[in-house]
Amino acid sequence: MQSLEKRKILVIEDENHLAEGLRLNLELQNYEVKVASDGISGLMTWQEWKPELIILDLMLPGLDGLSVLKRMRSIDANIPVLILSAKNKNYDRVKGLRMGSDDYLSKPFDLNELLLRVEKLFLRCTVDDKNQLVQKNYQFGENTINFQNAKAHTQLGEIQLTDQELKILKILIQNSGIAVSRDQLLSVGWGYKRGTNSRTVDNFVMRLRKYFEPDPKTPIYFKSIRSHGYLFSEVK
Repeated sequence: MQSLEKRKILVIEDENHLAEGLRLNLELQNYEVKVASDGISGLMTWQEWKPELIILDLMLPGLDGLSVLKRMRSIDANIPVLILSAKNKNYDRVKGLRMGSDDYLSKPFDLNELLLRVEKLFLRCTVDDKNQLVQKNYQFGENTINFQNAKAHTQLGEIQLTDQELKILKILIQNSGIAVSRDQLLSVGWGYKRGTNSRTVDNFVMRLRKYFEPDPKTPIYFKSIRSHGYLFSEVK
């Protein structure tokens, strides 16, 4: 069975019932989660554990959430931060975003909306420089993809890739070694347009396998992860 790397989320929230509920539901989504109940311990856990995303309450004991955010941003300008707060006025939202948060969700919130926002933050914010697709050409096995002119050199010869094929390839390669859900791929490739479903993603991946796999029926690069989605694995 494929061993999946779990992405790490730190929840800084002083309401124990809410914090543990978030931990449970995020872990069910295959994230690794730690909880801190105040600002000081939140900063310490962040520095020691090095999570990839922060869910941050504003009204914390000891050190408030905006002060925590300010200290984090003085060291790391890139880690995605989602603020959770009972403060739901436009002024509070604008202040939180100006201080450096990437998203802001008011309490009470819908759990599915929070999970989707977390997914989108991971898609939008590259937290590991080695996963950034900055080069013009990307090569794996006998394949080369040119992300500027949308052409690929494969076992089938030269192929002109569509915009959606490029989007799907890019997000899978950026997350090499990490499973990407069908919902994430739908969001990137189709924006959840009406009439699209998980079967659309499956058909696209089958097409990519025909292009790039030595044996499409036994894929080594674009692997299925049961009940989740797909994982790109570069074979050395």
